[in-house]
Amino acid sequence: MPARGDHPSTPEHREPDGETTASPAEPDEPTEDVGGSGADGRAAQAERTGPGDDEPRPRGTRRQRRARVVLITAAVLVVTLVVTLVVPASRSGLLQLWCEATGGVCPTEELPPITEDEEVDWRVRLEPREAALWGNYVALGDSYSSGDGAGDYDPSTAEPGGCWRSEHAYPRVIAEEFSFTGALAFYACSSHKGADMLAEIGTPESQLERVTEHTSLVTVGIGGNDLGFIPVLRTCIVRMPLLESGVCTAQEDEILERMDRFEETLTEILGEVRDRAPDARILVLGYPRLFPEEPPSMYYTLTTSDQTWLNSVGERFNDRIRDVVYRVDGQIYGGRDVGSVEYVNVFSALTGFEVSAENAWLNGIVLGRLGEGVRVDRASFHPTAQGQLSIAERVRLQIEEGPERALYVAQETLDNVNEDLLAAELGGPYDRPGASASDAPSPGGDGDGEETGAPAADD
Repeated sequence: MPARGDHPSTPEHREPDGETTASPAEPDEPTEDVGGSGADGRAAQAERTGPGDDEPRPRGTRRQRRARVVLITAAVLVVTLVVTLVVPASRSGLLQLWCEATGGVCPTEELPPITEDEEVDWRVRLEPREAALWGNYVALGDSYSSGDGAGDYDPSTAEPGGCWRSEHAYPRVIAEEFSFTGALAFYACSSHKGADMLAEIGTPESQLERVTEHTSLVTVGIGGNDLGFIPVLRTCIVRMPLLESGVCTAQEDEILERMDRFEETLTEILGEVRDRAPDARILVLGYPRLFPEEPPSMYYTLTTSDQTWLNSVGERFNDRIRDVVYRVDGQIYGGRDVGSVEYVNVFSALTGFEVSAENAWLNGIVLGRLGEGVRVDRASFHPTAQGQLSIAERVRLQIEEGPERALYVAQETLDNVNEDLLAAELGGPYDRPGASASDAPSPGGDGDGEETGAPAADD
């Protein structure tokens, strides 16, 4: 059909039902009169379809348009039916679909309104920075959080089986970067597992017991030892690269089983932290990538495909950690509760400075004496001081920017908090006045109220 205002290339032929169809003009056959007869009818038709004509378009054109509208409407109905069948017929289902599509932190359901029994909201909405700084900061985790490999260790922790807490660890950097109303309780410990954190509850060795009611920020970096990542690396490295090429990736099934178990462990750990500090922002860190995204060459006995596979293991483990965090936080927000659980993505924090780089921000393997070959040391594949600084930057940004939702703290908590209370709570029940000397090590400090006491040696 010609565009509106253009001359038709051929006369239009009107069928008895009023539909208009184009047909070639044959000079030997008379054209059916439309609005007249012979030349007069054709002239009238030309006048109605000539350039610049403001008269209504023929009825056939309007019928065609209506037909198209009917087709579009039918298509929309079909799509709606498909969505209805696939997505639960509820707001929570649509929100969940959105969450999965965007990868953002969001609740599984809309925030319920204030009920008739609540005259006012018992919570206070705070900006991300405020929500993190009103109380004490407790740092939990394994060697990646204690700073093992970064040097300058607390002497009381730098011994075989010790926690190896470094002055360069990201919790120290964060404590210096921000002005907390309270202070830092630094209890991350090298070689600790998530399973250990749960098993030690109620003992002086417990990291989780260091979390108290007026804790405003908790950082948790745990799971690498539950996954057995260093033993996995050892298996990959300490083998004959040509004769045992499949030894590294043969660990896949066992690793996946460990990932499955750790999801339950992490969920329980977060529940324990929430029970002790319901108003706190809990930041859960993943792990950085160890090798370049596209390894250029072998790293000692590790082939490029080995390195790529090891990177994929770390990335998939991070995905599991992130998914647990999102589920728990969705329950918090959907239940109109206070506090939060947030994921800190550090996977690319060492990009360009992976273990094989010239100026790596990761400690590499250790070369033994002649005849001893290579050795995966305690601090191998752990961040250096510069690496810890890069991880701290990711944590800092999360503190400043917050999650993709509002943050709330109980009004009663803010009304009760004060510096004396925070000082009394720091370190948990085993470090409070009145605790017996056998319950816990004496608290150590550096003069600014910061708790640095070490729990008993781990495994």
